[in-house]
Amino acid sequence: MEHPTSDAVRTGTLAVPGATLYYEVRGEGPPVALVGSPMAAGPFAPLADLLAADHTVLTTDPRGIGRSPVDDPVRGVPVAVRADDLARLLAHLDAGPAAVLGSSGGAVTALALVQDRPELVHTVVAHEAPLDDLLEDRDKLHAATEEMVALHGTGDVVGAWRLFMSVAGLDVPEEALEQMFGGERDPGEVADERRFFAFDLRSTTRWRPDFEALRSAPVRVVPGIGEESAGQLCDRTSMALAAGLGVRPAMFPGGHSGFSDTPEPFAARLREVLGER
Repeated sequence: MEHPTSDAVRTGTLAVPGATLYYEVRGEGPPVALVGSPMAAGPFAPLADLLAADHTVLTTDPRGIGRSPVDDPVRGVPVAVRADDLARLLAHLDAGPAAVLGSSGGAVTALALVQDRPELVHTVVAHEAPLDDLLEDRDKLHAATEEMVALHGTGDVVGAWRLFMSVAGLDVPEEALEQMFGGERDPGEVADERRFFAFDLRSTTRWRPDFEALRSAPVRVVPGIGEESAGQLCDRTSMALAAGLGVRPAMFPGGHSGFSDTPEPFAARLREVLGER
């Protein structure tokens, strides 16, 4: 079900097994999907607006996040289910084969889509996929993930995020952590965060790509790395992904959230990577 909300954005929902997916569509032209996890559609809006000048741009709230409710909120969402949700959205909108930019956990979703439904995509840019299982210190990283989950489960939200940022290699001052994650917060944001730590963090970081399937698919897969991410965890995992694929990674403006922090140069670089300039 799709509803026009303005000249720029059309919103809709799609019923899928176990959930209802919220999505937004902008513009007209070659299809491109912008996908996050656990990030919802909102932070992609500036980039989507820029690309909508000559593309049909799909953004969505992942299953269980934001405006995409699930029937059973105490069950996790495997990466394969997230990929199936994206496949259903692309088919529903008759938007394939499409280009897909997946960022962070959304990059993992996009890689799984290539493995499961390669006919729906022609190019995937996997921007900073947190594929911890590809690294030699995976056991240490998985143990840290379990500690984050446990901290959050006991109510130590700031402590969980402090460890998350430290492991990710992100330098966030203690005062900023307290401002972002302590005190009174939006209930929807808190609910999404709870799902992230309880379910999504494990499934995303432990997912391991099938390199043979990715290399043999008729899809161009481009690992993306932020220019400001050198030495961070997602720099390491993206380099490991590129090595497994036998390709060179593409550098993008900004860091892990460059698509929202610097949308204009990011859009220009994405067009270059997609071969449009």
